[in-house]
Amino acid sequence: MAGMPAAVAARSDVASKVPEITLGFWAIKVLATTVGETGGDAVSMSMGLGYLIGTAIFMTAFVAAVAAQIAVKRFSPSLYWTTIIASTTVGTTLADFADRSLGIGYSGGSLLLLGMLLASLFLWHRVLGSVDVGSVSSPQSELFYWLTIMFSQTLGTALGDWTADTAGLGYLGAALVFSGLLLLVAALYFWTAVSHALLFWAAFILTRPLGAAVGDFLDKPIAKGGLELSRYSATLVLLGLIAAGIVLLPHRAARATN
Repeated sequence: MAGMPAAVAARSDVASKVPEITLGFWAIKVLATTVGETGGDAVSMSMGLGYLIGTAIFMTAFVAAVAAQIAVKRFSPSLYWTTIIASTTVGTTLADFADRSLGIGYSGGSLLLLGMLLASLFLWHRVLGSVDVGSVSSPQSELFYWLTIMFSQTLGTALGDWTADTAGLGYLGAALVFSGLLLLVAALYFWTAVSHALLFWAAFILTRPLGAAVGDFLDKPIAKGGLELSRYSATLVLLGLIAAGIVLLPHRAARATN
């Protein structure tokens, strides 16, 4: 590019490996977080495999998906959302294992995971100088991105369970709380000068407990405030809606910022 330093030109030609943030992105993200709850519960609870084995299964799938995501040269919507779904399911079983099997509870699990998430974001920014999604174009930035996402999905599961159960708001009450917080983040995005990167991660985290609350509402017993739908059926329907979103909605790579 004329008049542009070679190093800057080279960086601007590097395509981001993650999607542009649109309303369609958030719609699919909420569906993915919901299927993470129903799918994770289907394996660990309905199949009776338990949280530890469920976590091992989904962690293997997540690592494989991340490796494939890093290996491809361009943004692939189907591969990206497959990796997101893998992160939501492992987030469900991992949070449940920590909260219930290890006995640290929803509050302890949420605080622990919040610390891990903040540490991941801090280290990412310290090493690469940005946590903006447009900077995700190198293997190192992708590793930080997906590690942060896994922590955020796990934290969101614990936070959703704490709000619905420990705080006593129930599944619909928790869904309303997190929907309201997401509206607040949207207002800050449009009408303030708050960092868009910061608001993205706030919204990304908040969609997970929203999905957890909705997923629990769909498959938990009626006596506990749920609809008691089949976890398998709910998961298949949600996967179908995600597939439709991938096919029908426009998808573009995020604008590179590095």
